[in-house]
Amino acid sequence: MNTKLQFSQRLLDWYHAYARRLPWRGLSDPYAIWISEIMAQQTRVDTVIPYFLRWMERFPNVQTLAKADEQDVLAAWEGLGYYSRARNMLKAAQIIHSEFDDQFPLKREDLEKLPGIGRYTGAAVTSIAFHQPEPVLDGNVKRVLSRVFDLAVMVNTSAGEKKCWELAEQLIPEEQPGDYNQAVMELGAMVCTPRSPLCGQCPVSDLCQSFALGNQAQRPVMQPKPAVPTYTVAAAVFKRGNAVLIARRPSKGLLGGLWEFPGGKMEPGETLPLALVREIKEELGVEIHVGEPLGEYKHAYTHFKVRLTAFACELDGSEPQPLEASEIRWVPLADLEQFPMGKIDRSISRDLEGRHGLSG
Repeated sequence: MNTKLQFSQRLLDWYHAYARRLPWRGLSDPYAIWISEIMAQQTRVDTVIPYFLRWMERFPNVQTLAKADEQDVLAAWEGLGYYSRARNMLKAAQIIHSEFDDQFPLKREDLEKLPGIGRYTGAAVTSIAFHQPEPVLDGNVKRVLSRVFDLAVMVNTSAGEKKCWELAEQLIPEEQPGDYNQAVMELGAMVCTPRSPLCGQCPVSDLCQSFALGNQAQRPVMQPKPAVPTYTVAAAVFKRGNAVLIARRPSKGLLGGLWEFPGGKMEPGETLPLALVREIKEELGVEIHVGEPLGEYKHAYTHFKVRLTAFACELDGSEPQPLEASEIRWVPLADLEQFPMGKIDRSISRDLEGRHGLSG
């Protein structure tokens, strides 16, 4: 048996014996597999499990999701981040419902035409649900292949990506391709980890060129990432009785469709209060008085970081208008949980609710 056949068979045997029990494992429903794969992108499996279970209870099939309101979908997704995933899932479900009579396309190429589904997700769904020999390639798979075949090419470049896809295509077995794909991802997640890989527990360590050379820590080779900028941001908290003003972001773009406390980035030469006065004028068309800071909040996104200060603010008497937001609302503090928000705005809302509870 050649090395590549041994690799595939050993992984399958190991997977069948040691794979984690996950709520989507062993399913053949393409909808459930699709949901689990989208949720697991750039998200830890332990985090995904409760979201997946709640999602499947709320939106058990593609028809239910297709008919759902975007705000309900975003609310169910809140906390998973990368909210374009949820919006694209809703769009894809609507297409599957209207154009494919609720039936998932059987071919990867057809799935890839749907919003939010690329080669990886299309291959995962078709291999696991439909048993088609379509390889997958994610960060875990790249790491495994880089070490087993001692790849010196940088895997996060187009040349490295191409090399990894070529290897993945050569390794995918005709039989049990879905189990194999899950096996190689499982190996990367549980054994062939980024730091301190558990080579003594690896079913293919004797086939691994990096293990033989002792250079596992140098694989995979990665192109250095650029420095991540930090943006300084201010947000305004307007109160009217027990209600606060929140704005819904446009559906497209970062945190699209989510609700937030209005504000924006500080520009060079500005203080945070001056930045907030300018931003509110642009967003809501009103002049404001900036009061005391209510708290500082930090969050890291993929390509940048945010340090936000929330301020208690007062309107000058004019009524704000949604010049840049989809809509604005005065919402009682007790009802804020019903409005889907990003992590920072949810933290602000909960701090406000906590203060209201203590003062009330």
